[in-house]
Amino acid sequence: MFNSNRPSLEELPSSAQLLRSTVIAGVSAVAILVTVVLPAEYGIDPTRIGGVLGLTEMGEIKTQLAEEAEMDRQMMETEGEQSSLLNDIFGLFVGAAHAQEATPAEESEAWRDEITFTLAPGDSAEWKLVMEEGQTAEYLMIVEGGRVNFDLHGHGGGDSVTYEKGRGSTGGEGEIVADFDGEHGWFWRNRDSTEVTVTLRVRGAYAEFKDAS
Repeated sequence: MFNSNRPSLEELPSSAQLLRSTVIAGVSAVAILVTVVLPAEYGIDPTRIGGVLGLTEMGEIKTQLAEEAEMDRQMMETEGEQSSLLNDIFGLFVGAAHAQEATPAEESEAWRDEITFTLAPGDSAEWKLVMEEGQTAEYLMIVEGGRVNFDLHGHGGGDSVTYEKGRGSTGGEGEIVADFDGEHGWFWRNRDSTEVTVTLRVRGAYAEFKDAS
């Protein structure tokens, strides 16, 4: 019924060949996992190859977005509609008050750079300072019209660090001390249902202030 020739025992791969092929496939899978999958999906880069290929930052952003989504889900489960409305109103008042207070004492010393942008619901933005290890930069962030989630972090040369994370922020101020040479700055996302305007002022030791969106 069947015309195909059955292979002889000599033509079949030996146990040693099968074992060698299995080991090679296993090692290749592990190498791909460590150098590509972990940096691109989770921001974990033990070999630093992901940083060179630009995969680590991609993984960090994916992880951050997943964390934000989980935090939002937990908030919806634990907060009622009344509490959420009160928090929104309070956030608007705090943001407006902070914007009014960000004068003249804070403006008495010149800021080196300033940016202002508007985020529609769900939109994001990213700005970075190019800094050398040990350099310090000061910042003032003002949020008007609502609240934002943000991640203040740095990356470069295969290294990455998170300095601060904020959820439902109406602004703030502080400083960044660079842990290593690279880009250090902010990623914002508007999780509110209205447009939000963000103003960021920076000064101190850095080579460049740039849009990294």
